[in-house]
Amino acid sequence: MKSNSLHVLIFILIFTGIGDFTRAQQRTYCNPMNLDYGYTPIPNFSEQGHHRATADPVITLYQGKYFLFSTNQWGYWWSEDLYHWHFVPRRFLKPWHHVYDELCAPGTLVLGDTLLVIGSTHAKNFPLWMSTNPTKDDWHELVDSFQVGAWDPGFFADDDGRVYIYWGSSNFYPMYGQEIDRHTFAPMGERVELIRLQDSIHGWERFGEHADNTFLRPFMEGAWMNKHNGKYYLQYAAPGTEFSGYGDGVYTGDHPLGPFTYQDHNPFAVNPGGFTRGAGHGATFQDVYGRYWHVSTIILGVRNNFERRLGLWPAGFDADGILYCNTAYGDYPLYLPQPGADHVASQFTGWMLLNYEKPVRVSSTLGGYYPNYAVDEDMKTYWSAATGRPGEWIESDLGGICSVYAVQINYADQDVPFLGKQDTIYNQYVLSYSTDGNHWEILVDKSTNQTDVPHDYLELPTPVQARYLRLSNLHVPAGKFAISGLRAFGKAPGIIPDSVDHFVVLRGESERRNAWLKWQWMDDAQGYVIYSGIAPDKLYNSVMVYGKNEYYFTAMDRDRTYYFAIEAFNETGIGPRSPALKVE
Repeated sequence: MKSNSLHVLIFILIFTGIGDFTRAQQRTYCNPMNLDYGYTPIPNFSEQGHHRATADPVITLYQGKYFLFSTNQWGYWWSEDLYHWHFVPRRFLKPWHHVYDELCAPGTLVLGDTLLVIGSTHAKNFPLWMSTNPTKDDWHELVDSFQVGAWDPGFFADDDGRVYIYWGSSNFYPMYGQEIDRHTFAPMGERVELIRLQDSIHGWERFGEHADNTFLRPFMEGAWMNKHNGKYYLQYAAPGTEFSGYGDGVYTGDHPLGPFTYQDHNPFAVNPGGFTRGAGHGATFQDVYGRYWHVSTIILGVRNNFERRLGLWPAGFDADGILYCNTAYGDYPLYLPQPGADHVASQFTGWMLLNYEKPVRVSSTLGGYYPNYAVDEDMKTYWSAATGRPGEWIESDLGGICSVYAVQINYADQDVPFLGKQDTIYNQYVLSYSTDGNHWEILVDKSTNQTDVPHDYLELPTPVQARYLRLSNLHVPAGKFAISGLRAFGKAPGIIPDSVDHFVVLRGESERRNAWLKWQWMDDAQGYVIYSGIAPDKLYNSVMVYGKNEYYFTAMDRDRTYYFAIEAFNETGIGPRSPALKVE
C-alpha cells in the first residue's frame, strides 16, 4: 500500500471510531517520567533554544498519595500510583522574589496531618508553606520568613519529634545541618558542618563527563535524609548535573547531625549509560507498600547544560543496612509499586528493546536530524521532520515479527517558541502496526488526546505481533514533529546471547580510581550490562553499553577492592551473567 493510501486508511479508521486505545490497568512505567515539563524561562539559558527542563525532584507520600515537587514548574504534581500524575498550578514565591526561580530545588516535610514545602534560598525572608489539602491549590503561609536561608534544602522529622534541615549547593562550601524548632520553625543552635566531597579519593565525585575536567572543582548539592533501623542516611549529589555520571552518594551516622561515615557502597544511585543518563539530586521515599524508591534528575543537555528530565528507580536497604538503587535496565519498562516487590532482584519486566539501530523510514527530514537518530538509544540525538503538520510520519522496522508489549514515544523540542509552564498544549497521533508493511492496523489512537505527553509510554492491554510500527503525526504543540526515541519493547524470536568471554578489568597503578574494561565482541548481542560493587553479592551499580566491547570506568574509590560482572542482551532476552571478578 502506498504511503498516501495508508494515511487515508488511518483517518477513515479514526473517524469511524476504529482503533481506539483503551488502557488496561497500568502495571508498568518507563523512564524518563512522562510529565508535562515546563519550558525553561531563564533568558540566558533560553538563548540556546527553547526547551523543557526540570530537576532536583522530591516525592513525598502524604495521606496515601504521592506529591512530586521539582525545580521551576510553577506548580507540582500528585498521583495515586506513581504513573498518572495530576498537575496543580501554583506560584509559591511572592511577587518580590525573582520571577525566574520559582521554587528551585524544593524541600518537603510531613508533620502530622500537614504537608510543608519550601524552595531554595540564601535569603531569610522566604515563606514556608503548609497544606492539609494539597491535591488542590490550598496553601497557607506557616512561616512568612523562614530564618535558615537554605539552598537545596532537605527536611527530616525524627521519631522523637525533633526536626532538622540539611542544605548545600557549592563546589567550595560543605553540606550543613541544623535543628529547627518543631513549633516555631526557628533555627536552634548553630549550623553544623557535616560532609565535604573527597574527589581525590572517590572517583565518581570528580568533575566532568569522563571525570577528567580539572578546571573546576566538583559540586556537592541536593541534601536528603532517611532513617532506617536506627541509622541515619545523609544523601548528596555530585559532581555536576551536566554529566552522565551524576549520582547520589550517602554517608551514615548514629545521630541526625553526625558524625557521618562514608558508606562502603557509593554512589548508591547512578545510571551512566543507556537512553536516560544520570540519577543524581533526588529523594529516597517509601511507596504505599513500604518499598523504597529513588526519584532523581536525568541529564539531557542538548540546548543547554541544564536541560533535564526526571527518573524513578527501585531502591532499598539490604540486610547489612547498605542503601542501594537498582538502575539496571532502568530505562526499559519497570513494574510500578506492588506488594512483595524485591527491588534487589529488580522491577524490570523482561521486555526487551526491539528496534535498536533497525531500519527507519520517514515522511521527510530536516537538515542533519537523521531518521536513525530516533532509534539509536541516545536521548541527546533526534530525528526531525521538515514540518510539524499532520501527515508527517516515522516508520520503524523491527527486523522480524515480534511480540510488542509496550511502546515509548519521546518527543524532541525542535523550533518550539515556548517559555515557562504551558497548560494548553497537547500531542495527537496515531500509532499503527503491520506484519508485512502493506496491511496496517491501528495500535493506539490518540487523535482526540488533549494532554501534554512529551515521553508518552503505552503499555498495551495485550501484546501484538508486529514487524513494523508507524507513528503518524496529527498535532504537535509547535515547531516540528521530532522524535528522540521511538522505542518498542517486547520479545523477539531467537536465541539469547551466551556468556561473555574474556572479560578483563585493568586497574591503573598510577590512577586507582579508574579502570579499563574489555571483553570479546559478540555478534548476537545488542548490548551489555556491566555490574560493579563492593562484594560479589553487592553488585548494585550498573552501566548499559551499546555497540562497543569496552568501557572506561572512573567511579572507584582509590583504596577499595571492587567486583565486576557482565552480561550480554539482545531483542530476545538476557544472557547469563559472568562470575564476579575481583579487582584489588
